[in-house]
Amino acid sequence: MSTVTKKELIDRIAESTQAKRVIVKRIIQSFLDEVIQELAQDNRLEFRDFGVFETRTRSSRIAQNPKTLERVQVPPKRSVKFKMGRLMRDKLAAPAPTAPNP
Repeated sequence: MSTVTKKELIDRIAESTQAKRVIVKRIIQSFLDEVIQELAQDNRLEFRDFGVFETRTRSSRIAQNPKTLERVQVPPKRSVKFKMGRLMRDKLAAPAPTAPNP
């Protein structure tokens, strides 16, 4: 398994669309900024066949330090939940392609 960076995605999109890399980079960054902005406002983002992003708030709780056994208050925390869409679920359910051995 390898890691794909934002830069690599920008390069791929620029190459496949014949658009300038600078323009693709600005569009991708603008898209990501909008996603962050909407999630910060507790809005739900739905991209058909891709998936749904929504925020969840975890309530405050009391936890315990395992070393000292001291009880500590953990504040409420917001996180992002992602639920796969149909197309992504179908693609991931298919067997992964194997890379040929050199």
